[in-house]
Amino acid sequence: MEKLSHEALRLFNVQLTQRQVGMFAVYEQQLLEWNSRFNLTAIRDVEGIRAKHFLDSLSCTLAWKDQHPPRRLVDVGTGAGFPGLALKILYPGMKLTLVESVGKKANFCRHMVEMLGLEGVEVLTSRAEDIGRLSGHREKYDWAVARAVASLPVLSEYLLPLVQVGGVMLAQKGESGPAEAHTAERSLKILGGNLRQLFHVTLPGVVEERYLVIVDKIAATPPAYPRKAGIPAKNPL
Repeated sequence: MEKLSHEALRLFNVQLTQRQVGMFAVYEQQLLEWNSRFNLTAIRDVEGIRAKHFLDSLSCTLAWKDQHPPRRLVDVGTGAGFPGLALKILYPGMKLTLVESVGKKANFCRHMVEMLGLEGVEVLTSRAEDIGRLSGHREKYDWAVARAVASLPVLSEYLLPLVQVGGVMLAQKGESGPAEAHTAERSLKILGGNLRQLFHVTLPGVVEERYLVIVDKIAATPPAYPRKAGIPAKNPL
C-alpha cells in the first residue's frame, strides 16, 4: 500500500493520508474476498487492483486539477465502486451516487460503504436511463463519471441528462477514446454537451492506452432524453 500512496503522489499529485491508505487496504481485501465468491471484476490480483482499479480511479483528479473537486458526483455503471468509491475515500465531504444495475455489484458497493463508514453515499440498483428521468437526479450533479460502460455516443445519453448546466461529464476510456470523441460530436451537441479536452493517462505496469474524455454541459438536455432503457445502446444518437 505504500507503493499506491507513492504512485498517487507521483502521477496525480494526490496526497493520501494514513487513514485513506488504510481504507484502500480494507477495500482491496474485501474485493479479493468477494471476488472469490462472486464474479465482481475480471481483475483479481493485488497489483492489478492497485493499478487498474485504485490508481485508474484516482486519475480522474486530473480532470479537475485547476478547479474544485466534485461536490456532487454520480458514477454510472460503477461495478464494484470504480471510480466513485475510490474518489469518495479521497473526498469524504463529496455527495456520491452510485448507479449499478447488477444486484450483486450494487450489494458489494453498499457493503463497502458500511465497512468504510462512508457518509453521503447513495447506491441505486437501476439503469442510467431511468435515473436520468427522475427529478431528484436529472441535472442535479456537477460531475457525472463512467468507466468503460459504453461507447461515447451511448454514454453521453446516460451521463449528460444527470449533469447540471455548467457541470461536467467525464468518461474514462481506453485506446478508442479519441476516435469515440470524434464520433460522439453529434450526440454531445443534441444532449447539451461540448467536448472540452482529452487527457492521456499513464498507469504503472499498464500497457493499454488510457484517456479521460472531458465534456462541458453548456445547455439543458431536451426532455426527450434519455430515451427508454436499452434504446440508447440499440440506436445511438
